[in-house]
Amino acid sequence: MPTYQYRCEKCGEMIEHTEHLAEHETAHPPCPKCGSEKVQHTPTPFVAKTPRKS
Repeated sequence: MPTYQYRCEKCGEMIEHTEHLAEHETAHPPCPKCGSEKVQHTPTPFVAKTPRKS
């Protein structure tokens, strides 16, 4: 399952949450620091590894 990053709008805490792809549209994990439900998904940068050399 992929890990998504969220940012709390109330306190600014960054949250990592593991969820199934089907859950991602409806998931809004509460902030563990302040308990706020107002969290925004933040895009996560990634690097794709391939067997080929560039």
